[in-house]
Amino acid sequence: MKMNKLFVGISALLLGTVVLAGCGSSGAKDSGSSDGKTKITFWAAPNPTQVKYWEEMATEFEKENKDIDVEVSQMKESPSSEATIQSAIASKTAPTLSENINRSFAAQLAASKAILPLDKESDFNNIVEKRNMSKTIESWKFSDGSQYVLPVYSNPILFGWRLDTLKELGFNEPPKTYSELLKVVEKIKGTDKALWAKKDITDPTAWMRWFDFFPLYDAASKGANFVEDNKFVADEKAMENVFDLMSTLSKDKVLRTGEATDPFENGDSVMTDIGPWTFPNWAEKYPELKFGENYTVTTPVVPDELANEENVSTYADAKGIVMYAQATEKEQDAAMKFLEFVFGDENNDMKLLETTSLIPARDDATENAAFKEYFEKNPVMEVYAANVPNAVPAMDNEKYNDIQQVFGEQAWVPVVRGEKAPEKAVTDAKKAVEGALQ
Repeated sequence: MKMNKLFVGISALLLGTVVLAGCGSSGAKDSGSSDGKTKITFWAAPNPTQVKYWEEMATEFEKENKDIDVEVSQMKESPSSEATIQSAIASKTAPTLSENINRSFAAQLAASKAILPLDKESDFNNIVEKRNMSKTIESWKFSDGSQYVLPVYSNPILFGWRLDTLKELGFNEPPKTYSELLKVVEKIKGTDKALWAKKDITDPTAWMRWFDFFPLYDAASKGANFVEDNKFVADEKAMENVFDLMSTLSKDKVLRTGEATDPFENGDSVMTDIGPWTFPNWAEKYPELKFGENYTVTTPVVPDELANEENVSTYADAKGIVMYAQATEKEQDAAMKFLEFVFGDENNDMKLLETTSLIPARDDATENAAFKEYFEKNPVMEVYAANVPNAVPAMDNEKYNDIQQVFGEQAWVPVVRGEKAPEKAVTDAKKAVEGALQ
């Protein structure tokens, strides 16, 4: 579910007209079918299971709403789904709704007035209440106070631990704090094992930070914002704590950043960042991995002063639905009716989870009877569902790509490589991010 690497500026695309093929038609000019029905178009993510889910939802909705047609199609992902959406906006062929939008990309679209604030729509609060997502959606609010995205799924980034290796090293459970982690490190030093084997942690590419820095930062800062109202507002103490930890791991040579094939799965790495989309692949490729037997998943380690923190925050690889500004009022009303139908029934969220292995963005999945049987069969997924309310989505700033790129180049990567002291990295991070915000 990682975001594509290519980001195309809307302003550049507006210089020309781009004609899209294969994505369906929409726009304010086509607000009705020839039979008098209101037609809305929905672009599903370029993932067959998500397309299947939304087609089923549209079919069920139309049975109860004879006056509305919902046309579902898969958005193109070449050169990227983001570029496809921006091209459609420029050529006025945007759909009524699309999913596959994270909070950062939504900020880019909102800044260009390309999407509508959903909280201004009459049915929005009903949807939030019926879906029981009041806590989860709090962190999606934008700096201007609006909600531009209705979260569909929220995949907390947790950390996998090889229980078998930890036991060999003399530990009965995974570490929860930095001090506990460093005790594990002492046992690993000088062995053929790595604590964390991942090439990407020394890659400055912007989106990589969603899967290394931000989970650790969110845990250390209790989910504090990094950028807000176009200002750098990060918890600098939390950031320094994270840098201190990574600097120590670098000095102790327990980070492995070279090429490696499935180091965690093969037992070469004790720890790994992990999302729930991993497990269907493991079931096929690594059936010997058994949750609770030779591996487990936990929230990120925290500084020692947070040892008693019950609700540890982490980053959320999360995406949702936006409504495009080109939609007519009739289309807007019909679209909200469709969303209320989908998210007003917990069984539809159960179907989402079962069909896609994506964690529904709701507060109560672990307590809701609709999910009980599924979690009994898939206990690792229950851990993810339990952490949804404390998972923090991407920053709401249109310059997120530039911000995360310079942050990686000037702070994170030099620390991980042992080339920059943590205190200097904090100073340089602040300077770099403030420069990107200008």
